[in-house]
Amino acid sequence: MMDITAAISRPDTEAPVLEPVRLEPPRPGEMLIRIAAVGICHTDIHAHEGRLAPLPIALGHEGAGVVEALGDGVQGFEPGDHVLLSGSSCGECPNCLNNHPTYCDRAMPLTFGGQRPDGSTALCCGGEAVHSHFFGQSSFATYAVVPQRTAFKVARDLPLDTLAPLGCGVITGAGAVLEALKPGFGDSIAVFGSGAVGLSAIMAARLTGALRIVAVDIKPDRLDLARDMGATDYFLADEDDLADKIRQVTGRGMDYTLNTTTAAAVHTLALDCLAMNGTAGFVSAPRGEWTPPMFQILAGGRQLRGILGGDAAPRLFLPKLIAYWQQGRFPFHRLIQTYPFEQIGQAFADLKAGKVIKPVLLMPHGESA
Repeated sequence: MMDITAAISRPDTEAPVLEPVRLEPPRPGEMLIRIAAVGICHTDIHAHEGRLAPLPIALGHEGAGVVEALGDGVQGFEPGDHVLLSGSSCGECPNCLNNHPTYCDRAMPLTFGGQRPDGSTALCCGGEAVHSHFFGQSSFATYAVVPQRTAFKVARDLPLDTLAPLGCGVITGAGAVLEALKPGFGDSIAVFGSGAVGLSAIMAARLTGALRIVAVDIKPDRLDLARDMGATDYFLADEDDLADKIRQVTGRGMDYTLNTTTAAAVHTLALDCLAMNGTAGFVSAPRGEWTPPMFQILAGGRQLRGILGGDAAPRLFLPKLIAYWQQGRFPFHRLIQTYPFEQIGQAFADLKAGKVIKPVLLMPHGESA
Protein backbone atom coordinates (compact mmCIF):
# COMPACT_ATOMS: atom_id res chain seq x y z
CA MET A 1 0.00 0.00 0.00
CA MET A 2 1.19 3.54 -0.70
CA ASP A 3 0.09 6.84 0.83
CA ILE A 4 -1.40 9.29 -1.66
CA THR A 5 -3.71 12.30 -1.71
CA ALA A 6 -7.12 11.97 -3.34
CA ALA A 7 -10.15 14.21 -3.65
CA ILE A 8 -12.96 12.21 -2.05
CA SER A 9 -16.64 12.73 -2.74
CA ARG A 10 -18.83 12.21 0.30
CA PRO A 11 -22.54 12.84 0.89
CA ASP A 12 -23.79 16.38 1.53
CA THR A 13 -20.64 18.18 0.37
CA GLU A 14 -20.32 20.87 -2.29
CA ALA A 15 -17.21 19.39 -3.89
CA PRO A 16 -14.65 16.63 -3.36
CA VAL A 17 -12.23 17.26 -0.49
CA LEU A 18 -8.55 16.34 -0.47
CA GLU A 19 -7.81 13.53 1.98
CA PRO A 20 -4.84 11.26 2.72
CA VAL A 21 -5.72 7.76 1.52
CA ARG A 22 -3.94 4.49 0.87
CA LEU A 23 -3.66 2.95 -2.60
CA GLU A 24 -3.13 -0.73 -3.41
CA PRO A 25 -0.37 -1.76 -5.82
CA PRO A 26 -1.52 -2.73 -9.32
CA ARG A 27 -2.99 -6.18 -9.75
CA PRO A 28 -2.55 -8.30 -12.90
CA GLY A 29 -3.57 -6.30 -15.95
CA GLU A 30 -3.33 -2.97 -14.08
CA MET A 31 -0.81 -0.14 -13.98
CA LEU A 32 0.16 2.45 -11.38
CA ILE A 33 -0.06 5.94 -12.88
CA ARG A 34 1.39 9.11 -11.39
CA ILE A 35 -1.29 11.65 -12.30
CA ALA A 36 0.05 14.90 -13.75
CA ALA A 37 -3.25 16.59 -14.66
CA VAL A 38 -6.94 15.78 -14.77
CA GLY A 39 -9.89 17.56 -16.32
CA ILE A 40 -13.21 18.07 -14.59
CA CYS A 41 -16.35 17.11 -16.48
CA HIS A 42 -20.02 17.69 -15.70
CA THR A 43 -20.28 13.93 -15.19
CA ASP A 44 -17.98 14.38 -12.18
CA ILE A 45 -20.41 16.96 -10.79
CA HIS A 46 -23.38 14.63 -11.24
CA ALA A 47 -21.48 11.72 -9.70
CA HIS A 48 -20.36 13.81 -6.73
CA GLU A 49 -24.03 14.41 -5.96
CA GLY A 50 -24.50 10.64 -5.67
CA ARG A 51 -26.61 10.22 -8.80
CA LEU A 52 -24.28 7.98 -10.78
CA ALA A 53 -21.83 6.16 -8.50
CA PRO A 54 -21.60 4.97 -4.88
CA LEU A 55 -20.09 7.21 -2.22
CA PRO A 56 -17.50 7.74 -0.82
CA ILE A 57 -15.51 7.68 -4.04
CA ALA A 58 -12.54 9.23 -5.78
CA LEU A 59 -13.91 10.59 -9.06
CA GLY A 60 -11.98 11.96 -12.03
CA HIS A 61 -12.04 10.49 -15.53
CA GLU A 62 -9.94 12.80 -17.71
CA GLY A 63 -6.56 11.87 -16.27
CA ALA A 64 -3.11 12.13 -17.79
CA GLY A 65 0.12 10.98 -16.23
CA VAL A 66 3.17 8.76 -16.21
CA VAL A 67 3.41 4.99 -15.81
CA GLU A 68 5.16 4.17 -12.53
CA ALA A 69 4.70 0.40 -12.24
CA LEU A 70 3.14 -2.50 -14.11
CA GLY A 71 1.04 -5.36 -12.81
CA ASP A 72 1.61 -8.87 -14.09
CA GLY A 73 0.67 -9.46 -17.70
CA VAL A 74 0.63 -5.82 -18.85
CA GLN A 75 2.01 -5.50 -22.38
CA GLY A 76 2.87 -2.51 -24.54
CA PHE A 77 3.74 -0.18 -21.66
CA GLU A 78 6.79 0.45 -19.53
CA PRO A 79 7.60 2.73 -16.58
CA GLY A 80 8.11 6.29 -17.75
CA ASP A 81 5.54 6.11 -20.54
CA HIS A 82 3.22 9.11 -20.76
CA VAL A 83 -0.44 8.16 -20.99
CA LEU A 84 -3.92 9.59 -21.32
CA LEU A 85 -6.74 7.85 -19.46
CA SER A 86 -10.18 7.34 -20.95
CA GLY A 87 -13.10 5.00 -20.29
CA SER A 88 -13.07 1.40 -19.12
CA SER A 89 -14.24 -1.62 -21.10
CA CYS A 90 -13.91 -5.39 -20.98
CA GLY A 91 -12.07 -5.89 -24.27
CA GLU A 92 -13.85 -9.20 -24.88
CA CYS A 93 -17.46 -8.52 -25.89
CA PRO A 94 -18.51 -8.10 -29.55
CA ASN A 95 -18.58 -4.30 -29.37
CA CYS A 96 -15.12 -4.10 -27.81
CA LEU A 97 -13.74 -6.48 -30.42
CA ASN A 98 -15.27 -4.26 -33.14
CA ASN A 99 -13.60 -1.12 -31.71
CA HIS A 100 -16.74 0.27 -30.08
CA PRO A 101 -15.64 0.16 -26.42
CA THR A 102 -18.11 2.80 -25.27
CA TYR A 103 -20.86 0.25 -25.96
CA CYS A 104 -19.10 -2.52 -24.05
CA ASP A 105 -21.54 -5.07 -22.63
CA ARG A 106 -20.16 -4.22 -19.17
CA ALA A 107 -19.75 -0.48 -19.70
CA MET A 108 -22.06 0.67 -16.93
CA PRO A 109 -20.62 -1.34 -14.01
CA LEU A 110 -17.05 -0.76 -15.22
CA THR A 111 -17.68 2.98 -15.51
CA PHE A 112 -19.90 3.78 -12.54
CA GLY A 113 -19.61 0.76 -10.24
CA GLY A 114 -16.79 2.25 -8.16
CA GLN A 115 -14.94 -1.04 -7.95
CA ARG A 116 -13.11 -3.73 -9.89
CA PRO A 117 -15.16 -6.48 -11.55
CA ASP A 118 -14.45 -8.71 -8.55
CA GLY A 119 -15.98 -6.15 -6.18
CA SER A 120 -12.71 -4.90 -4.68
CA THR A 121 -11.56 -1.29 -4.50
CA ALA A 122 -8.01 0.07 -4.68
CA LEU A 123 -8.47 2.80 -2.04
CA CYS A 124 -9.03 2.99 1.69
CA CYS A 125 -9.01 5.74 4.29
CA GLY A 126 -8.62 5.07 8.01
CA GLY A 127 -9.78 1.48 7.59
CA GLU A 128 -12.79 2.53 5.49
CA ALA A 129 -13.01 1.29 1.90
CA VAL A 130 -13.26 4.13 -0.61
CA HIS A 131 -14.69 3.42 -4.07
CA SER A 132 -12.23 3.57 -6.93
CA HIS A 133 -11.98 2.73 -10.66
CA PHE A 134 -14.45 5.45 -11.68
CA PHE A 135 -14.31 5.21 -15.49
CA GLY A 136 -11.51 2.75 -14.77
CA GLN A 137 -9.28 5.44 -13.25
CA SER A 138 -10.45 7.65 -10.32
CA SER A 139 -7.88 10.24 -11.32
CA PHE A 140 -8.77 12.96 -8.79
CA ALA A 141 -5.67 11.71 -7.01
CA THR A 142 -1.92 12.03 -7.08
CA TYR A 143 -1.70 8.37 -8.15
CA ALA A 144 -4.19 5.92 -9.65
CA VAL A 145 -4.32 2.21 -10.36
CA VAL A 146 -5.93 1.64 -13.76
CA PRO A 147 -6.69 -1.30 -16.07
CA GLN A 148 -4.40 -1.43 -19.06
CA ARG A 149 -7.30 -0.79 -21.47
CA THR A 150 -8.00 2.54 -19.80
CA ALA A 151 -4.61 3.98 -20.85
CA PHE A 152 -3.44 5.31 -24.18
CA LYS A 153 0.25 6.05 -24.72
CA VAL A 154 1.36 9.46 -26.06
CA ALA A 155 4.69 10.97 -26.99
CA ARG A 156 6.73 12.14 -24.01
CA ASP A 157 7.22 15.63 -25.42
CA LEU A 158 3.48 16.39 -25.46
CA PRO A 159 2.02 18.48 -22.61
CA LEU A 160 -0.14 16.28 -20.40
CA ASP A 161 -1.87 19.26 -18.80
CA THR A 162 -3.21 20.20 -22.24
CA LEU A 163 -4.07 16.70 -23.42
CA ALA A 164 -5.92 15.53 -20.28
CA PRO A 165 -9.45 16.65 -21.36
CA LEU A 166 -9.23 14.59 -24.54
CA GLY A 167 -10.21 11.51 -22.54
CA CYS A 168 -13.90 12.40 -22.14
CA GLY A 169 -15.34 15.84 -22.90
CA VAL A 170 -13.40 16.51 -26.07
CA ILE A 171 -13.63 13.00 -27.49
CA THR A 172 -17.37 13.00 -26.77
CA GLY A 173 -18.04 16.14 -28.82
CA ALA A 174 -15.55 15.58 -31.61
CA GLY A 175 -16.35 11.89 -31.90
CA ALA A 176 -20.08 12.56 -32.05
CA VAL A 177 -19.47 14.51 -35.24
CA LEU A 178 -16.58 12.64 -36.85
CA GLU A 179 -17.38 9.07 -35.79
CA ALA A 180 -21.16 8.97 -35.24
CA LEU A 181 -23.00 11.59 -37.30
CA LYS A 182 -20.33 11.96 -40.03
CA PRO A 183 -21.57 15.06 -41.87
CA GLY A 184 -20.03 15.45 -45.29
CA PHE A 185 -18.86 18.34 -47.39
CA GLY A 186 -21.66 20.87 -47.84
CA ASP A 187 -23.86 19.46 -45.09
CA SER A 188 -25.35 21.45 -42.21
CA ILE A 189 -25.28 20.82 -38.47
CA ALA A 190 -26.63 22.65 -35.42
CA VAL A 191 -24.95 22.15 -32.05
CA PHE A 192 -26.94 22.94 -28.90
CA GLY A 193 -24.76 23.95 -25.96
CA SER A 194 -21.35 25.59 -26.31
CA GLY A 195 -19.49 23.99 -23.44
CA ALA A 196 -16.50 21.69 -23.83
CA VAL A 197 -18.50 18.99 -25.62
CA GLY A 198 -20.37 21.39 -27.91
CA LEU A 199 -17.34 23.45 -28.85
CA SER A 200 -15.38 20.27 -29.56
CA ALA A 201 -18.21 19.25 -31.88
CA ILE A 202 -18.09 22.60 -33.65
CA MET A 203 -14.33 22.34 -34.19
CA ALA A 204 -14.83 18.83 -35.54
CA ALA A 205 -17.63 19.95 -37.87
CA ARG A 206 -15.29 22.50 -39.41
CA LEU A 207 -12.90 19.64 -40.24
CA THR A 208 -15.62 17.85 -42.23
CA GLY A 209 -16.25 20.68 -44.65
CA ALA A 210 -19.79 21.24 -43.38
CA LEU A 211 -21.17 24.33 -45.08
CA ARG A 212 -23.34 25.69 -42.23
CA ILE A 213 -22.43 25.11 -38.59
CA VAL A 214 -24.98 26.57 -36.17
CA ALA A 215 -24.20 27.17 -32.49
CA VAL A 216 -26.94 27.69 -29.87
CA ASP A 217 -26.28 28.68 -26.26
CA ILE A 218 -27.67 30.83 -23.47
CA LYS A 219 -24.46 32.84 -23.07
CA PRO A 220 -23.39 35.45 -25.65
CA ASP A 221 -19.70 35.04 -24.80
CA ARG A 222 -19.93 31.31 -25.50
CA LEU A 223 -21.39 32.09 -28.92
CA ASP A 224 -18.50 34.46 -29.60
CA LEU A 225 -16.10 31.61 -28.87
CA ALA A 226 -18.17 29.21 -30.98
CA ARG A 227 -17.80 31.59 -33.91
CA ASP A 228 -14.04 31.62 -33.42
CA MET A 229 -14.05 27.82 -33.34
CA GLY A 230 -15.90 27.48 -36.64
CA ALA A 231 -19.60 28.27 -36.24
CA THR A 232 -21.02 30.03 -39.27
CA ASP A 233 -24.29 30.99 -37.57
CA TYR A 234 -25.28 31.38 -33.94
CA PHE A 235 -28.38 32.03 -31.88
CA LEU A 236 -29.21 32.70 -28.26
CA ALA A 237 -31.27 29.86 -26.85
CA ASP A 238 -34.06 32.16 -25.64
CA GLU A 239 -34.79 33.74 -29.02
CA ASP A 240 -38.36 33.56 -30.26
CA ASP A 241 -39.24 31.14 -33.09
CA LEU A 242 -35.81 29.57 -32.77
CA ALA A 243 -36.61 26.37 -34.68
CA ASP A 244 -37.82 28.41 -37.67
CA LYS A 245 -34.73 30.62 -37.56
CA ILE A 246 -32.43 27.63 -37.56
CA ARG A 247 -34.34 25.97 -40.41
CA GLN A 248 -34.04 29.16 -42.43
CA VAL A 249 -30.25 29.04 -42.25
CA THR A 250 -30.43 26.50 -45.09
CA GLY A 251 -34.02 27.10 -46.20
CA ARG A 252 -34.92 23.46 -45.46
CA GLY A 253 -33.58 22.65 -42.01
CA MET A 254 -30.45 20.99 -40.67
CA ASP A 255 -29.03 17.73 -41.95
CA TYR A 256 -27.76 17.00 -38.44
CA THR A 257 -28.20 18.33 -34.93
CA LEU A 258 -26.24 17.51 -31.78
CA ASN A 259 -27.72 18.21 -28.36
CA THR A 260 -25.18 18.41 -25.54
CA THR A 261 -27.70 19.62 -22.93
CA THR A 262 -30.10 17.88 -20.56
CA ALA A 263 -33.01 20.27 -21.21
CA ALA A 264 -36.11 18.45 -22.45
CA ALA A 265 -37.17 21.48 -24.52
CA VAL A 266 -33.83 21.42 -26.34
CA HIS A 267 -34.33 17.76 -27.24
CA THR A 268 -37.58 18.78 -28.91
CA LEU A 269 -35.95 21.77 -30.59
CA ALA A 270 -33.15 19.62 -31.99
CA LEU A 271 -35.76 17.51 -33.79
CA ASP A 272 -37.94 20.46 -34.85
CA CYS A 273 -35.17 22.13 -36.84
CA LEU A 274 -34.14 19.00 -38.80
CA ALA A 275 -34.53 18.71 -42.53
CA MET A 276 -36.30 15.71 -43.98
CA ASN A 277 -34.26 12.54 -43.36
CA GLY A 278 -32.12 14.42 -40.84
CA THR A 279 -30.48 12.96 -37.76
CA ALA A 280 -30.63 14.36 -34.21
CA GLY A 281 -27.76 13.13 -32.07
CA PHE A 282 -27.64 13.53 -28.30
CA VAL A 283 -24.98 12.81 -25.71
CA SER A 284 -26.98 13.33 -22.53
CA ALA A 285 -30.46 12.20 -21.54
CA PRO A 286 -33.18 14.79 -20.87
CA ARG A 287 -33.65 15.77 -17.24
CA GLY A 288 -37.26 15.05 -16.34
CA GLU A 289 -40.07 13.67 -18.48
CA TRP A 290 -39.82 13.94 -22.26
CA THR A 291 -41.80 12.23 -24.99
CA PRO A 292 -40.25 12.08 -28.48
CA PRO A 293 -42.58 13.34 -31.25
CA MET A 294 -42.86 9.97 -32.92
CA PHE A 295 -45.11 11.01 -35.84
CA GLN A 296 -42.74 13.86 -36.71
CA ILE A 297 -39.80 11.44 -36.65
CA LEU A 298 -41.67 8.90 -38.78
CA ALA A 299 -43.15 11.32 -41.31
CA GLY A 300 -39.82 13.03 -41.90
CA GLY A 301 -37.71 9.90 -42.01
CA ARG A 302 -35.76 11.45 -39.17
CA GLN A 303 -33.52 9.63 -36.72
CA LEU A 304 -32.88 10.15 -33.02
CA ARG A 305 -29.39 8.89 -32.23
CA GLY A 306 -27.89 8.35 -28.79
CA ILE A 307 -24.10 8.71 -28.71
CA LEU A 308 -21.81 7.57 -25.90
CA GLY A 309 -18.18 8.64 -25.69
CA GLY A 310 -18.32 10.03 -29.20
CA ASP A 311 -18.76 6.51 -30.64
CA ALA A 312 -14.96 6.50 -30.61
CA ALA A 313 -12.26 3.99 -29.72
CA PRO A 314 -9.77 6.18 -27.82
CA ARG A 315 -6.66 4.35 -29.05
CA LEU A 316 -7.73 4.88 -32.65
CA PHE A 317 -9.39 8.29 -32.42
CA LEU A 318 -7.24 10.27 -29.98
CA PRO A 319 -4.15 10.17 -32.23
CA LYS A 320 -6.24 11.93 -34.89
CA LEU A 321 -7.33 14.68 -32.50
CA ILE A 322 -3.77 15.18 -31.29
CA ALA A 323 -2.58 15.44 -34.89
CA TYR A 324 -5.32 17.96 -35.75
CA TRP A 325 -4.31 19.99 -32.68
CA GLN A 326 -0.64 19.92 -33.64
CA GLN A 327 -1.61 21.14 -37.12
CA GLY A 328 -3.53 24.06 -35.62
CA ARG A 329 -6.85 22.73 -36.91
CA PHE A 330 -8.39 21.68 -33.59
CA PRO A 331 -7.51 24.33 -30.96
CA PHE A 332 -9.18 22.68 -27.99
CA HIS A 333 -6.51 24.13 -25.68
CA ARG A 334 -8.44 27.40 -25.79
CA LEU A 335 -11.17 25.80 -23.66
CA ILE A 336 -8.86 25.04 -20.72
CA GLN A 337 -8.32 26.89 -17.45
CA THR A 338 -5.94 25.30 -14.96
CA TYR A 339 -6.18 25.10 -11.16
CA PRO A 340 -3.84 23.64 -8.53
CA PHE A 341 -5.18 20.33 -7.22
CA GLU A 342 -5.93 21.87 -3.83
CA GLN A 343 -8.34 24.30 -5.52
CA ILE A 344 -10.66 21.55 -6.71
CA GLY A 345 -13.54 23.08 -4.75
CA GLN A 346 -13.16 26.38 -6.60
CA ALA A 347 -12.86 24.58 -9.93
CA PHE A 348 -16.11 22.67 -9.24
CA ALA A 349 -17.87 25.92 -8.28
CA ASP A 350 -16.63 27.73 -11.38
CA LEU A 351 -17.75 24.91 -13.67
CA LYS A 352 -21.19 24.76 -12.06
CA ALA A 353 -21.56 28.53 -12.45
CA GLY A 354 -20.48 28.46 -16.09
CA LYS A 355 -17.44 30.63 -15.41
CA VAL A 356 -15.08 28.16 -17.09
CA ILE A 357 -15.45 25.71 -19.94
CA LYS A 358 -12.90 23.04 -19.11
CA PRO A 359 -11.13 23.22 -15.73
CA VAL A 360 -7.97 21.12 -15.46
CA LEU A 361 -6.37 20.29 -12.11
CA LEU A 362 -2.58 20.27 -11.91
CA MET A 363 -0.94 17.88 -9.50
CA PRO A 364 1.80 19.15 -7.17
CA HIS A 365 4.49 17.02 -8.84
CA GLY A 366 4.25 18.97 -12.10
CA GLU A 367 1.70 19.93 -14.70
CA SER A 368 3.35 18.18 -17.63
CA ALA A 369 5.41 15.52 -15.82
